[in-house]
Amino acid sequence: MELDKIDRSILRILQIDGKISNVDLANKVGLSESACLRRVKNLHENKIIQNYVALLNPNIIGVPGSVFVRVSLDHQQQSKLAQFEVAVQDVEEVMECYLMSGDVDYMLRVAVKDAPDYERIHNILSALPAVARIHTSFAIRTVLKKTNLPV
Repeated sequence: MELDKIDRSILRILQIDGKISNVDLANKVGLSESACLRRVKNLHENKIIQNYVALLNPNIIGVPGSVFVRVSLDHQQQSKLAQFEVAVQDVEEVMECYLMSGDVDYMLRVAVKDAPDYERIHNILSALPAVARIHTSFAIRTVLKKTNLPV
């Protein structure tokens, strides 16, 4: 699907305010309500819009820390990678997991309460299939965190 200027405007607005009414969205992008609704539906059907979520305040819900974990596996065989990738999805505190190039196999972002909480999670991560080494860095503070993609 080719995105035009209006589609991109709709996406920018929805990334900032996913709860905006169709009436307000239509007014902001200069479309009729029905035309706007058709475009939003089309963006969903083409999987450009995947979902709507509530962004929680990590400090208020008790997981203010972010820990970045670099994981090296004992082998880079496809079966070992697959086993790790399936298992890491069951660790609730792992918010993101990336297969990396370079000197480590995976980079994880983990949400934690504090250092003792991370120690508990570290023990879980260490026991995942094929894990050979874990290197951890605690974020001191968040400087920039975006949820909206450039469109």
